[in-house]
Amino acid sequence: MKVAFIGLGVMGYPMAGHLKRAGHDITVFNRGKARADKWVGEYGGEAAATPAAAVRDAEIVFACVGRDADLAAVTLGPDGAFGALRKGGLFVDHTTASANMARQLSEEAGKRGFDFVDAPVSGGEAGAVNGKLTIMCGGSQAAYARAEPVIACYARQSRLLGPAGAGQLAKMVNQICIAGILQGLAEGLSFARAAGLDIEALVEVISKGAAQSWQMENRHKTMAAGQYNHGFAVEWMRKDLGICLDEARRNGASLPATAMVDQFYAEVENLGGKRWDTSSLFARQEFTRKGSR
Repeated sequence: MKVAFIGLGVMGYPMAGHLKRAGHDITVFNRGKARADKWVGEYGGEAAATPAAAVRDAEIVFACVGRDADLAAVTLGPDGAFGALRKGGLFVDHTTASANMARQLSEEAGKRGFDFVDAPVSGGEAGAVNGKLTIMCGGSQAAYARAEPVIACYARQSRLLGPAGAGQLAKMVNQICIAGILQGLAEGLSFARAAGLDIEALVEVISKGAAQSWQMENRHKTMAAGQYNHGFAVEWMRKDLGICLDEARRNGASLPATAMVDQFYAEVENLGGKRWDTSSLFARQEFTRKGSR
């Protein structure tokens, strides 16, 4: 298919690569031209100067940018994709954004004669590189049916969860759960260290029981070693949790643990950890524990 991909960040770069390897004819756009040129040098295809130029001949467009404002800019801004995408086309947004933004873009897409699917992803950089992302989708059944076979190029699991905005709401649930799990793991490992337990031996045992989690199995070693220069950055997690808390204020959900963890991440940022992996909650726990002695 003729495909456009907007946003070649940590996630978008390998995702677009999977589409190219699958045989799709791809034009890419990235705000930083050097990264787009690098992608073309690695995978082939073409780089466009604007989102509008990237999507002009596309049957399906994918986007993976940072925030609501970034998404608005590449879709509705000057030289935005929505002004050039042809009728009958399909726009799939992998950005983690607000549900309101997804609904607004879906409505605008409908007015312009093309389909829209909000499709935030989970699985981190490793999932993107290995083509094993989990993708939560919102939109019409017909739009999703068109998107799903192409999304499968980099997805281990993809599912339609409801109308426009449902994908973003599901991603919020994902982030709420991860925040709680990471804080529990940080507290548990800090307690273990204070108690003089061998963390590696401990995790080998408890990871085979009800405490098991992806975070425990994949992050306990780096947490114990104080290594955080990898993975999903704290500043992006705070952005996501902010979206969750805003939505909760609208729908009446109570998120006390999420609000608390968000403030703990603010403390991690104050320790210099804005770009640290989200597992750096352990660094805050250890800083607090040692400071209380």
